[in-house]
Amino acid sequence: MKIVKWQDSQVAPNPHGVDARKIYDSEHAQVVYITLKPGESLKKHITPVDVIFYVLEGHGVIEIGDEQQEVGPDTLIDSPARIPHRWSNRGQEALRFLVIKVPRPTESTRLL
Repeated sequence: MKIVKWQDSQVAPNPHGVDARKIYDSEHAQVVYITLKPGESLKKHITPVDVIFYVLEGHGVIEIGDEQQEVGPDTLIDSPARIPHRWSNRGQEALRFLVIKVPRPTESTRLL
């Protein structure tokens, strides 16, 4: 059994300049724990694989393609491969969510 606490994982350098920690990485999938402080956003980007987001804490605005919606805790969002997307924290508290990439990407994410 392998147990990982997100607090024990190192912040990984990323083009968004936010707190992103890879907490799971296998040949089949990847899970990243992201914290966006109030006012922080991810840059609009495209991932080469399907992405599932799961909101743990806080509220944020998710943009996928031409759609935009505010979401909160215990919400799962499906983001298909190769569709531009990004997150924004317009609130007053931290936004924490999981990014689950399936299958594990073999190509890099592309910023727009």
